[in-house]
Amino acid sequence: MRFVVAGGGCLLLELACLYVLTEWAGLHYLYSSAIAFVISVLVNYWLCRVWVFEGGNRKQSFKAASIFFGSSVAGLGINQLCMYTFVDMLGIYYMAAKLLAAVIVTVWNFVLKRYALKIG
Repeated sequence: MRFVVAGGGCLLLELACLYVLTEWAGLHYLYSSAIAFVISVLVNYWLCRVWVFEGGNRKQSFKAASIFFGSSVAGLGINQLCMYTFVDMLGIYYMAAKLLAAVIVTVWNFVLKRYALKIG
């Protein structure tokens, strides 16, 4: 349940950043999407360490941190590919496309990040 709350909050943060950067700052949606994703990942990492998986009280191994951040880099790639496919190829509004991409990336993130925090 904590994963859902933290993830939901980070998704709202990511959507807000995506919208602000695209609509107000005038960035292309793919740039905005990447920036928003990175901000969300950093906040999510902290929440996962200290609250979701309660691993914040012990030092995380290099291996665990590598898996966590490596999965995030791969998640960014998946996110960007989904965004491009949904928006440019299928003509879906970028905010709706982000929600679809988030579902796909969430499954990826949960499996690998939980593993990373358990081993580390």
